[in-house]
Amino acid sequence: MARINAGRFTHRYHGELVVFLIGMRINKPWRPDLWLPVFLAMPRMLAELSREPGSGLLGFRFAVGPGGPAIVQYWDSVDKLYAYASASDSGHRPAWTAFNRRARKAPKAVGIWHETFQVSRAESMYVSTPTLGLAQATELVPVGPGSHQARERLSGPR
Repeated sequence: MARINAGRFTHRYHGELVVFLIGMRINKPWRPDLWLPVFLAMPRMLAELSREPGSGLLGFRFAVGPGGPAIVQYWDSVDKLYAYASASDSGHRPAWTAFNRRARKAPKAVGIWHETFQVSRAESMYVSTPTLGLAQATELVPVGPGSHQARERLSGPR
């Protein structure tokens, strides 16, 4: 079980911050032969990125919502995110090619989506939780003078 941090915490990070949301929509749950390969491709890509310190991936978090899974990714550069997506030797290229091949054979069986956000400022609060989210991707720090309120954390130095 993850260690719970007693008290109030926030994150500290300096530099470019990109939040990348990516997920899949399982439109035909009775056809795991169509959606399971898409689902299994993402852990391989995350492992590949995590093994490479200069990849730009700071951290990620997996979630399941209506329709399917989603991953919140934190990146230190939009350029590194796009470089990984387009690199001919990355795990993304074969996964993308395989998805497109399957999508032509079985349209509407599974969908994928992503959203990219360049973040100029970010605020966070963690009370009695394990280190997670943005704090896990960057640095967990106790709430202290000048950071007790969300407005202070958002406007203060990060």
